[in-house]
Amino acid sequence: MLNTLQQFFNRALAMPEQAQDRRMTLELATAALLCEIVRADYHQDPRELEILRTMLQERFALGRGAVEELMQLADEEAEQAVDHFQFVRLINDHYGYDDKVALVELMWQLAYSDDELAAYEEHRIRKLADLLFVRHGDFIRTKLRVQQARDGSDGEGA
Repeated sequence: MLNTLQQFFNRALAMPEQAQDRRMTLELATAALLCEIVRADYHQDPRELEILRTMLQERFALGRGAVEELMQLADEEAEQAVDHFQFVRLINDHYGYDDKVALVELMWQLAYSDDELAAYEEHRIRKLADLLFVRHGDFIRTKLRVQQARDGSDGEGA
């Protein structure tokens, strides 16, 4: 499986004119990083998985079946990956700064979706944000935005 995905990544990178392959590769890379957040605390809460499905459907305008396939591939790829370099490189090469900040915000939303932030989750988000060259101030702002949105939706901080 890893070889198949690696070939897919290499083919898409070698032929950037094939926009569909490049888009699919970016979707997989993004989904793999988001799966890393779900897996960070060694517990996959059903709420996290449902939020991840919704994020992928909205971000990439995919149907439920395509999202399920993407989540499965991303989870397998994240499980077998030695490091995050291949995913991070793709995102750094093809996403603008604002898109990377938005991705970090999605990571925070996933981390908080089970109503608790595990130290492993925060550490993983911090590491990925650094690898994506997201400034520390934006890293903190995205976290605070997610916290404030959660407080407002819970009726506690509004």
